[in-house]
Amino acid sequence: MTEGPSENRDFEVLEPAGQSVPLVFNSPHSGRRYPGAFLERSRLDGLAIRRSEDHYVDELFSVAPALGAPMLVAHFPRAWLDVNREPYELDPRMFDGSLPSYANIGSMRVAGGLGTVPRVVAENMEIYRHRLPVEEALERIETVYKPYHACLRQLLVRTHVAFGLAVLIDCHSMPGNIRVSGSGLRPDFIIGDRYGTSASAELSLTAMRLLEDMGFCVVRNKPYAGGFITEHYGRPAKGLHALQIEVNRSLYVDETTLVRKPDFPVLQAAISAFLKDFSDCVEEYAADRSLAAE
Repeated sequence: MTEGPSENRDFEVLEPAGQSVPLVFNSPHSGRRYPGAFLERSRLDGLAIRRSEDHYVDELFSVAPALGAPMLVAHFPRAWLDVNREPYELDPRMFDGSLPSYANIGSMRVAGGLGTVPRVVAENMEIYRHRLPVEEALERIETVYKPYHACLRQLLVRTHVAFGLAVLIDCHSMPGNIRVSGSGLRPDFIIGDRYGTSASAELSLTAMRLLEDMGFCVVRNKPYAGGFITEHYGRPAKGLHALQIEVNRSLYVDETTLVRKPDFPVLQAAISAFLKDFSDCVEEYAADRSLAAE
């Protein structure tokens, strides 16, 4: 492992020996380093505060560098700062002091307590005992959020320049009780492409087919189509594709104790095999695009 483009210790880039595929991986919600001062301010215990984590997703997708792709990994927890939001989705009810005029205080995510600095973790549990100084929220955005996105942007630009396209894989997990509305189907994986706007349908359908061929139940976009990162970085017409992959947590972790299940290595190996096949398909896709452009 090498340090990424940013020297910020709140995240790092796991670099391959040399990037050989037009893929970039991102794990923005698997951070497990909880600042002591943050825990002291929280009304939640050490287990409850972790309910919003994408538990061990960085480990599930850790094959990325071996495939020849960089992987950006957050170490800070999502409950402290959520980089899969606009930079200033903030709830004024959380803070002492006035938010800047450009803050988005009316989004659905803010209303649900899940803004850039979240008010709640999963199951709608309030995080803080008291209001935060607004300066503290803005400092998190300046010192962690913005450098994180600058790092991700640099990786995508580097990849696009080298290969003529870049495919971002945004790695997430979802609760085991998720069902597809109207069908009751419990998916093992959800492939999100913002309803076809953040990545080509060919790439999305390829990812689905590969996972289905392995025996997994896979759906597209419902109920998770992708968040800010997928929407913001996906520009298929410019050769920038962004796919969100959600893994059902009940496959690999006890959702009460957050302990890895005995089958964790089995799922990790399956995801590694899937990503190897998908990487090969992306290389073929890139070659076909290159030939078509000649």
